[in-house]
Amino acid sequence: MKRAILFCLILLIAFQTDCERSTRRQRRRVHQRRLGKSSSFHLRANRQLEVQQTTAVPDARLSTANSDYSVEENIESLLSNLGVESSYSVLPGKKGHCFVKGMIMYNRAVWSPEPCTTCLCSNGRVLCEETECHPKACPHTIKPEGECCPICFDTEQQESINKLHKQVPPPQMEMDQVAIKEALQSEEDEEVVKGHKEHKKETTVPTKLHGDGERTEGKLRAEEEGRSAHQPLYHGRREEEDSEEETEREGEEEEEEEEEEDATRGDVFRMSSRLIPGTPRGRPRLPRSCSLSYRTISCIHADFTEIPPITAPEVTSLELVGNSISSIPNEAFNGLPNLERLDLSRNNITSSGIGPQAFKSLKKLMRLNMDGNNLVHIPSELPTTLEELKINDNNLQAIDEKSLSDLNQLVTLELEGNNLSEINVNPLAFKSLKSLSYLRLGKNKFRIIPQGLPASIEELYLENNQIEEITEICFNHTRKITMIVLRYNKIEESRIAPLAWINQENLESIDLSYNKLYHVPSYLPRSLLHLVLIGNQIDRIPGYVFGHMEPGLEYLYMSFNRLSDDSVDLVSFYGAYHSLRELFLDHNDFKSIPPGIHEMKALHFLRLNNNKIRNILPEQICNVEEDEDSALEHLHLENNYIRTREISSYAFSCIRLYSSIVLKPQRIK
Repeated sequence: MKRAILFCLILLIAFQTDCERSTRRQRRRVHQRRLGKSSSFHLRANRQLEVQQTTAVPDARLSTANSDYSVEENIESLLSNLGVESSYSVLPGKKGHCFVKGMIMYNRAVWSPEPCTTCLCSNGRVLCEETECHPKACPHTIKPEGECCPICFDTEQQESINKLHKQVPPPQMEMDQVAIKEALQSEEDEEVVKGHKEHKKETTVPTKLHGDGERTEGKLRAEEEGRSAHQPLYHGRREEEDSEEETEREGEEEEEEEEEEDATRGDVFRMSSRLIPGTPRGRPRLPRSCSLSYRTISCIHADFTEIPPITAPEVTSLELVGNSISSIPNEAFNGLPNLERLDLSRNNITSSGIGPQAFKSLKKLMRLNMDGNNLVHIPSELPTTLEELKINDNNLQAIDEKSLSDLNQLVTLELEGNNLSEINVNPLAFKSLKSLSYLRLGKNKFRIIPQGLPASIEELYLENNQIEEITEICFNHTRKITMIVLRYNKIEESRIAPLAWINQENLESIDLSYNKLYHVPSYLPRSLLHLVLIGNQIDRIPGYVFGHMEPGLEYLYMSFNRLSDDSVDLVSFYGAYHSLRELFLDHNDFKSIPPGIHEMKALHFLRLNNNKIRNILPEQICNVEEDEDSALEHLHLENNYIRTREISSYAFSCIRLYSSIVLKPQRIK
């Protein structure tokens, strides 16, 4: 019995010893593999960390989500850290849209106006923040082209890049010569690599490469020395195990060398796509004055007279702004089949210079900008995928029934600054635009509202035309419209038909600034929230003119008119006392505070500057009995004839912050 127990103990000890040896052997194998791969994987690991840290930066596209990051996370980040609030103009409304450089951005839209900058539309405000770069612990860093932050970089790798960078063809070399040389060198390198692989199959010791392959000799020698320095000597059974380990290690090194072939090709150096996230494998060869960033090729003010031949299937955006391009041949974009955005603004492109099939290859194009050219008609055969088309400041002479016939996905259409009118625009021109919601036709020659507007239209801009009247049939089929801009026209209140827009259920904003109005128009839409009447000759606000509105007018801007004390009475603002938030009556002829101001329970901002007001009596602005319920926060009374020392101490009792009351300077008569 004792012998059996002793035998079991011996077996247990032997088994434990074998396990410990196996564990040590496994650790040694992992250690040797790490030593053999440390030089090649160090940079790759650092790059992966960089990718994780910078994935929150989206591509430079309009209001689109990138698959590499979460839109919701970015929105929450921007909302929590507001960053810098921009100075973009915002028109108040229920939907909180933002207007960025003449373009609408819907609420919670995220975009990048510039590399390394992310913006968010948040309830009518544009919030932007720049990408933050985390500090690096490594001794050497490098900032790749098109990246926002630096990355870790090995000194040996930097020396190799500097050595090979000297052999890059000079920028003065013609593109065709570079392509020929690259093709020839590629064939030579394939033969060298093939011979190297065959030689490695015959021996387990790495050998030197000769001829054109001598550039990688130093790297192979360094790896060989690194392995030999850390390789211990074993005897007996361990020699067989180490031989197997060496065979596995060399097989992995051979696979690694195959991956590195793309990074070094003969005497032409190309940064591997692993080093720069978002960069396609094999960066496209670009002309001088062009740059590549975030899948966008920019050739702005490059003095091109024709579209440069570029082959880059991975690129999604091309900018050719401010050149001297006059024509677009049929094959111009054959090398860019995946373009989603194309900017050809401020060139000399003519309608006769555009080939009939010039845009046919762009099956994914969504945004096309041709502002500031010499087009006389809309180009034919435009991609059916277009969502935004801008042809502002050209010389368009007509729009016929077929000009926009295939663009049923178009959302935004801008045709400002042309020679369009109701005479040369066919009433059926917009019939096929089933998705159109944003239409700009300003700076043209329309005398009436264009006919045939699509039922999907939400915002219509007709400023700087010659419109004189608004008839009953103008907006019969536009039940979704929310905003109409008619400033700088020739409209009189008597030329607005009673049923022109009163029954609109979604119309929230109307801009009638700088027309020929003498009274506030009657029969305004019931749903109106925002009314702009700046720069007219209005000398009267009729009673009950806002009384029919539901839920009630919120923003009323009547600056630069002819309003006086006789122009307003208690019933002039009837229907808006409970809803009016901002009231601008500056630059008029008031000699006293207009009646009814203290009754406006929701009033937040009041402007009465640049009038002829002399006195402010108690309870003209604040109701002493209801001071605690007042919402008034901003008051402008400068440039009147007020003697500030004679103002009653109760005159501004409802305003919590006296710093928001502007009383200086005052005029002295």
